[in-house]
Amino acid sequence: MATRKLRASTPIRRTLMGVSVLATAALLAACSGGASPTSSDGKPAGELQILVSSADASDAAFKAINAGFEKKYPDVKLTFSSVSNDNYPATKSSRLTAGNVDIVVVKSFNEVPDFAKESTSDDVLLARAGGLLELGNEKFMSNYTPSVLDAQQVDGKQFAVPTGLSYSTGVYYNKAEFDKLGLTVPTTWSEFENVISTIKGAGDVPFGIGGKDTWPAGLAMLGAVAGQYPTVEAKQKLVEGLWKNTTSLTDAGPQGVLNKTETVFQNAQPNFAGTGYDEIPAAFAAGKFAMTIDGTWNEPTISQAVGGAFDIGYFLFPGADNAADNAALNGKIELQLAVAANTKNKTAALAWLEYFSEKNNYTTFVEKSGFSPTQPDITATPFLDSIAKYTTTFQPAWDTLWVANNKAGQDAVYPFNYPALTPLGSSDATKAAQSAQAAWKAAF
Repeated sequence: MATRKLRASTPIRRTLMGVSVLATAALLAACSGGASPTSSDGKPAGELQILVSSADASDAAFKAINAGFEKKYPDVKLTFSSVSNDNYPATKSSRLTAGNVDIVVVKSFNEVPDFAKESTSDDVLLARAGGLLELGNEKFMSNYTPSVLDAQQVDGKQFAVPTGLSYSTGVYYNKAEFDKLGLTVPTTWSEFENVISTIKGAGDVPFGIGGKDTWPAGLAMLGAVAGQYPTVEAKQKLVEGLWKNTTSLTDAGPQGVLNKTETVFQNAQPNFAGTGYDEIPAAFAAGKFAMTIDGTWNEPTISQAVGGAFDIGYFLFPGADNAADNAALNGKIELQLAVAANTKNKTAALAWLEYFSEKNNYTTFVEKSGFSPTQPDITATPFLDSIAKYTTTFQPAWDTLWVANNKAGQDAVYPFNYPALTPLGSSDATKAAQSAQAAWKAAF
């Protein structure tokens, strides 16, 4: 999804939400079933309500799909709602409970290890409690790449359509600026530091960050983790080490993540904590900074803002000094679409998902959303072709593997405590790591 909230809720709020999810799921399951409205020729009819978390590019892509669907099924009155990421969880919960939504986006849709079962996500709890329709037997699910479906299954079942993949550990850069300064794409952390110092030495700003929304600043942290822990196994080992308290957030590896994140923050535009994420593309186009760390989902918006004023490049955040550890972009399955068990229009909801999943329609969605396809044999955009060497092997990003402890303090929610770093907070990397470790230990 285009914009994502890296910072989870407070432990108290998360626990209360878990309780409410179970109550909501019980209500959804109890209210499931019933006839769906159809037209005189047996086609879908009636109202269909879709709720997603917002992003400019994906919103435009959904609207294109909706227009085609409404043309095919004119007796369906479709209402599409897009809500900000911060407000989405509460909005989804209230609308599911009220029974006035049919298709929703589910998040953190992955199983957790046995040692962290108490931190199972709300949406997984919702699926297990019968709050979502199982989709595994729907024919349109066979359109999707099996390995992607395997990555999102819950207890061996499919509850969602994976709309795409996006990668979050790359850096957009101004090729004209790099050429002017004689810079080449860095492949190691040391080379990256040289790029930063050269740009700064020329009197220019290395990075632009939309810190007002907090989570975009965390993309630098995700990049640092990707280099420090370059494989799934390495990230999972770190998760297990933290949960079993054999690893500390002040150890060299975790501390190194915050140190690199701090380096980026120290070389971004002044007072970036007051800059909105949606302001970054225009500022980048105006040449106010040479680089911005952002996901592949935002390429359509950035390219539109630049409008051909200069060529845009994209490279992996090189968080390691070993170039081989900086070989793959890290990412996630985007905007997984599920059907509420208490939908009043199951026929239209499944018809919409089927329409979305048809190859031609899905190709349109991918082109407009900027997502990498989750279906095989889909023509990629020129931008995605340009970064294909970084995506041959899918590597999940840290935020898809980390399991927060509901009992831990706010500084350990993520647990790399980037919001504490100046100017988002008031700490340096060492103090931020110490605060995170103290908050983490307090949970055990």
